[in-house]
Amino acid sequence: MNGDDYKVGLLFSRASLTAASETAQANATHLAIAEVNDSGGIDGRRVTAIDGDPGADPNDYRDSALHLCDHHQVQVLFGTHMSSTRKVVLPVVESRRRLLFYPTLYEGFEYSPYCFYTGSAPNQNSLQLARYVLQTYGGRVLFVGGSYVYPYESNRIMRELFEQAGGEIVDEIYLPFHATAEDFERVMQRVRETAPDAIYSTIVGSDIPSLHRAYRQAGFDPARLPIVSLATNEVDVQAMTDEEAEGHISAAPWFSTLQTPASQAFVSRYRARFGEGAAITAGAEAAYFQVHLFAQAARRAADDSVQALREALAGARFDAPQGTVQIDPQTQHTWLWPRIARLDHRRQFQPVLESAEAVPPSPYMVDYQMDVQP
Repeated sequence: MNGDDYKVGLLFSRASLTAASETAQANATHLAIAEVNDSGGIDGRRVTAIDGDPGADPNDYRDSALHLCDHHQVQVLFGTHMSSTRKVVLPVVESRRRLLFYPTLYEGFEYSPYCFYTGSAPNQNSLQLARYVLQTYGGRVLFVGGSYVYPYESNRIMRELFEQAGGEIVDEIYLPFHATAEDFERVMQRVRETAPDAIYSTIVGSDIPSLHRAYRQAGFDPARLPIVSLATNEVDVQAMTDEEAEGHISAAPWFSTLQTPASQAFVSRYRARFGEGAAITAGAEAAYFQVHLFAQAARRAADDSVQALREALAGARFDAPQGTVQIDPQTQHTWLWPRIARLDHRRQFQPVLESAEAVPPSPYMVDYQMDVQP
């Protein structure tokens, strides 16, 4: 490592299906790095970000990670978004003994000694969302998602949760990336035929507004039959009309409308740097606080080795915009604050349920059972 700086790599794409969300995560990463440098860096060394600039294909992320590790000799990588991209980068960091910080919700059931997970595990969002749907709307749910690892695995978890509580999955539909209007019209036809109480969506990225547009055109009422999602965020609703967004439900540890001093200060700093209208997501908030967790650990680490950094990260805490977060030493996942919000008539997420305390991660969903009857 250069004695004059501490190089880190970024793996956020400007070309992928989820490019808008990844751009927000990259922005938040740069914001946090600037804050770290303004407070003295890592023992006087500036943190320097090297952008891997991956393309749209998961293999592009692998190639970018290889270049960052082998050519630039970075010890730490921040990023990837979709699970398909994380999965191809993990073998790179494991073989090179580098660290990946992953700031996006995911399907759980994974551990790597060279990855720290700062997005939600299933017990921090799926469980809460399933319980809320059962109590508020009912137990008959239609699943719709993209055709890749996260939707399949998330749907497996949600099916178990709903069926444990006596619910029913009326259909499970998978669409290709960049699905057509006709694809979404066929989904709406199945909604008419099966008459579920809710639609659970694992559609991601730029396909999300298309789903909401088809729903609106089909004439369904979100007060009785909402789209509920773990993936729909502030970036996605920017591409919707007010009518396409209103009434639908998302679960996340943080929303940009959270009215706490720490959250409002974060939003102000972010928008001062990236524009007053810039959308900020839970993934961006995680991308932000994971840099600060890394920086605190790097200052405490006995030396510059990855092993010393891993040891210093165990139990690391930070007062994040969502609340105080900490790394769980056993799983390398993060204690987070589950929240559920409903979109209002101005496309703003309004909280309807908030955890009173941080929830420890349980990525393998050990000892979690649903007992809510629809």
